[in-house]
Amino acid sequence: MSTAQWALVTGASSGLGVEYARALARSGHNLVLVARNRDRLESLAGAIGREFSVDCEVLITDLHKARDVARVAQRLRDTAKPVRVLINNAGYGIPGNLAESDASLERDHLAIHVTAPLELTKAALPGMLERGEGRVVFVSSVAGYLARGSYSAHKAWGLTMARSLNATYKSRGVYVSAVAPGFTRTEFHQRMKMDITMFPSFLWLEAPYVVDRSLKAVEAGRAVTIPSLRYKVLVAVAAVLPKKFHQAGT
Repeated sequence: MSTAQWALVTGASSGLGVEYARALARSGHNLVLVARNRDRLESLAGAIGREFSVDCEVLITDLHKARDVARVAQRLRDTAKPVRVLINNAGYGIPGNLAESDASLERDHLAIHVTAPLELTKAALPGMLERGEGRVVFVSSVAGYLARGSYSAHKAWGLTMARSLNATYKSRGVYVSAVAPGFTRTEFHQRMKMDITMFPSFLWLEAPYVVDRSLKAVEAGRAVTIPSLRYKVLVAVAAVLPKKFHQAGT
């Protein structure tokens, strides 16, 4: 059995996924990069492999599809090249509220944020527990502390799962953590075609900072981390505000 450490990152072709891949490679992990965009993924694998002298596998998959999730789950169960770190990062937002949104988009939205991370984490855990060491990260959001439609609901699921699994398995060497950033400079909002000019510059976080805080938190065994003081304050304020101020979009 190989002694090399492996990390698997979903949604690795852009945004936070790229930064997770680079950070994990920098720390010496070989990588399994998972996404739909073949050109981006293969380009990233080549660049990271050359820069950090690590092995990079590419899995071109669509995590909306059960058969593709099963392929990634099979890789997570591979005992010859065991995955030490699983980053459940793939995700996006969709516009509109539930009464008006497209049902197929909502199903896909649920699959990418909840169903796929659930199945991949379930696939990874037995091997990690047998080896007595492993790390799982759910990329959540401060939206998970609010009540603003299906996106908030899905991100709240990640927070709850991280707290539960970390409490269950931390004593056995497997740490599970959710990171809950606010607005972060990636392609996320552009893909939603959201007008971001209304949001002041001080609200924006940089992707490398979010990833750094996330990886430090999971290594420290913390179930949830909210990067930056500004968003910790926002979450604290939201907890005491009348719910009418942040319950909408449903």
